[in-house]
Amino acid sequence: MTDRSFATDVSRFQKNIYDTSKGIIRQTVLAADLKSLIEGQKPLRVLDVGAGMGQVNQLFAQAGHQVTHTDIAAEMVQFAQQAHTASGLQAQYQYYHCSLQELPEVLAEQPPFDIILCHAVLEWLENPFAALRLLNSLLADKGWLSLMFYNREAKTMANLVYGNFDYVNAGLKVKKKVRFSPQQPLNISQVKNWLIQLPLTLCVHSGVRCIHDYLRDLEHQTRDDLITMELAYRRQEPYRRLGRYQHFLLRKI
Repeated sequence: MTDRSFATDVSRFQKNIYDTSKGIIRQTVLAADLKSLIEGQKPLRVLDVGAGMGQVNQLFAQAGHQVTHTDIAAEMVQFAQQAHTASGLQAQYQYYHCSLQELPEVLAEQPPFDIILCHAVLEWLENPFAALRLLNSLLADKGWLSLMFYNREAKTMANLVYGNFDYVNAGLKVKKKVRFSPQQPLNISQVKNWLIQLPLTLCVHSGVRCIHDYLRDLEHQTRDDLITMELAYRRQEPYRRLGRYQHFLLRKI
């Protein structure tokens, strides 16, 4: 197990994730959960780690906040910079092509951040807990950490529903890895156990794609009312726990 990067996958990410119903639901749930911060006091200093193509952090830039966009893949950073410039937002941004582990050195001259976004990153790392400690060190007192991670329990449930019993019995491991399937899906309880060791309080917990991935008729994945239902059930158990991704919004004590 080693950290994973997506150095040449911009077009595939755009086509297979962000331009699909899965990507639209992810963006909508995150925007709803982060709405009070986006519309709050200005300008806040926002760090986006593993920021990819920059769709979520653009919401903060459009609201007047200052955003530091970082990603281990140079092509992702370049694409995001071009997209933000085309939107007239270049003055709101700083960009760094670096790994999460390099951030303390790269950002050594900068003060702690008011908000840190870390979405769909932990499940690609060899040592997720070390990453959480590092993120906490970059966060200002009373700052906010927006953490989204791939949920092992939801992946197990989906494969049980699909009848992939051999795959489940093999511990969700196969000889040939799917390119965009996370290498290390995480248990909700495991992530919570890591977080209680840090000075962070969980304030918001939402499931992302609590319904979408379990629909028997795939045509329903594009229904106009699906997003309304995803938003309605994202914080209700047991549906929240079945979200393919889990979003935690935490505040530093």
